[in-house]
Amino acid sequence: MPDNSTLFTSLKIVHMITLMLTISGFILRGIWMIKGSPLLNAKAVRTFPHINDTILLISAVGAGATIGQYPFVNSWLTAKVLGALAYIILGAIALTYGRTQRIRRSAFFAALVCFGYVVLVAATKNPLVF
Repeated sequence: MPDNSTLFTSLKIVHMITLMLTISGFILRGIWMIKGSPLLNAKAVRTFPHINDTILLISAVGAGATIGQYPFVNSWLTAKVLGALAYIILGAIALTYGRTQRIRRSAFFAALVCFGYVVLVAATKNPLVF
């Protein structure tokens, strides 16, 4: 059984890899949405993000538990979770639920801002990054 330091490092690496896949995929799907590409509706394109994001969430919870950091206890982690929820909601509006192209594009760019905020909070461990 690995020690906590090794386990945390492994979970953090998995988290960062899945995070990079998440944002890369979101940007690609956003470009396809803007261009009206039929690729956006491909089964793999609609399925992979759910699998990847599940691994992302599991690694985040595992890493947090390993070092004893929890949302609604640690302010930076609370901000990160709330920012991630905003990113998810805005991403869903951008890629699925936005009624007009203008709403979808606005939600897409707002989701990218939320993602950037989450990354800054994670890097600084400070919810007041601006």
